[in-house]
Amino acid sequence: MNNKFDALKDDDSGDHDQNEENSTQKDGEKEKTERDKSQSSGKRKAVVPGPAEHPLQYNYTFWYSRRTPGRPTSSQSYEQNIKQIGTFASVEQFWRFYSHMVRPGDLTGHSDFHLFKEGIKPMWEDDANKNGGKWIIRLRKGLASRCWENLILAMLGEQFMVGEEICGAVVSVRFQEDIISIWNKTASDQATTARIRDTLRRVLNLPPNTIMEYKTHTDSIKAWEEFHGLVSSSGR
Repeated sequence: MNNKFDALKDDDSGDHDQNEENSTQKDGEKEKTERDKSQSSGKRKAVVPGPAEHPLQYNYTFWYSRRTPGRPTSSQSYEQNIKQIGTFASVEQFWRFYSHMVRPGDLTGHSDFHLFKEGIKPMWEDDANKNGGKWIIRLRKGLASRCWENLILAMLGEQFMVGEEICGAVVSVRFQEDIISIWNKTASDQATTARIRDTLRRVLNLPPNTIMEYKTHTDSIKAWEEFHGLVSSSGR
């Protein structure tokens, strides 16, 4: 498991494997080694549940991204800006990551946390996402941390009951508001998108008048291109 935390709490530094008490320097060396391993496609070690751990139905990967608002972003630069935090296969491995991560409500600037099934990049153009879309909920400040936790626990616990349709979830911290979204594979499947919407309302305990918007990734790409006056497709 890659213990690479790009969004650690301020009072944390380096890796936090509770079974190790290495120096920061050794942790840094270990991070580099593990990062090199993960970037070597043929040598990547599979993430599996540990002994006596509770396996999840799918492996998931945490990602983090941050950028300067208003600066045009191409697909390539967006992809380079997404930092992989790590992959987990069990409930216990999830909590090991999550307990050391900053809560969305404590993030500053233009930041995002992404939690996607292993092998799916949090980009519109990814093969698993390109025919899909996402439910978007805009939150007033102060609600992001609780809603994000409830959303990802529901996703990991397979509460949406839509088979393999769920790709991942995103929480986006912005200056005026925060946004959470859940992505699915097939935008044209109205029964599935309706079930995801209804489950979202329940697990987030949303008021009946909450505005929920469904947007296909194709529309997101078109809107981005029109806004920036570009022809090439882009991540954001």
